[in-house]
Amino acid sequence: MNKKIKLDDVARLAGVSKATASRVLNHRGYLSQKTIDKVHQAMEDLNYRPNAIARQLYKQETMLVGLIFPTINNPYFAQLEAALEKCLYNAGYRAVMGNSENNSQKEEDYLQLLLDRQLDGLIVGAHNPAIPVYHKTSLPIVSIERIVSNQVPVVSVDNYEGGRLATQRLLDDGCQVIAHTNYPGGFASPNQARESAYRDLMKQNKRQEIVYQVPFDEPEDQKLEVIRQIFRDHPDVDGVFADNDTNARLVMTAAKEFGRHCPEDLKVIGFDGADMTRLLLPELTTIQQPIQEMAEVAVEMLLKKIAGEVTDQYKTLPVKLVDGTTA
Repeated sequence: MNKKIKLDDVARLAGVSKATASRVLNHRGYLSQKTIDKVHQAMEDLNYRPNAIARQLYKQETMLVGLIFPTINNPYFAQLEAALEKCLYNAGYRAVMGNSENNSQKEEDYLQLLLDRQLDGLIVGAHNPAIPVYHKTSLPIVSIERIVSNQVPVVSVDNYEGGRLATQRLLDDGCQVIAHTNYPGGFASPNQARESAYRDLMKQNKRQEIVYQVPFDEPEDQKLEVIRQIFRDHPDVDGVFADNDTNARLVMTAAKEFGRHCPEDLKVIGFDGADMTRLLLPELTTIQQPIQEMAEVAVEMLLKKIAGEVTDQYKTLPVKLVDGTTA
């Protein structure tokens, strides 16, 4: 009968202590790459397979993190979730994806998994801040571009600067009647600052503020109908700052229906700048978010919370204007 390989055997072959071998196995603390390589080589030579269930019970860890976002049918969220999954994997965690589709019950189900210790943490970017657990707990949760409670740290971009860059570009292009699309008022999101910047610049330049609310979770045909109304109400509109690239695309679609030509008699600027959007719609001038960096910062903050360490409550990252031909 073959002897069962134990962690002591791995440590002995690698020439390290059992505690060091355990730290390598559990991704804990600073270790030199040489030490890590020696332990992994010993595990491979001995065909050692750690008892994951026993380790989880002992440490009360699952090495699982839940990701709750509205949808992956959006280039921005798809790229963000992919970046988060990779960052978590590199840190020794696996990601459990959950598309909330604005369903608060789905979010509560994932929060219950966290409460039941079936998940070690959550990274959220969904749309239901009224869930009571968010406000009553110091659980390891990090939010991206959503304000869910005072207890949950937020990773965001400089939305005000993004709104300023977009609006100023349209003004510099000579646009006289500039409209803006955004979430309905009162929605607890840092991206409301995009609208604030738009309004501030319009006031400074003595221009009419034209804002149309486009709910994120409505079907695309309903969003398109809201955007068509911009051209009905303001046939002289010559610039649109859309709050995201999906809405910018709908603006361009509606413009064609009204016989408008972009950029000849209509300038359009979006917001997000995801890789897939840049590939499929390279002509769109947009405000680009640093999606990879957002994922890295969010994972770093979450791992600190899981470890019981103090982390920043709010992290703001820069944006940049990416030139296309639409503005």
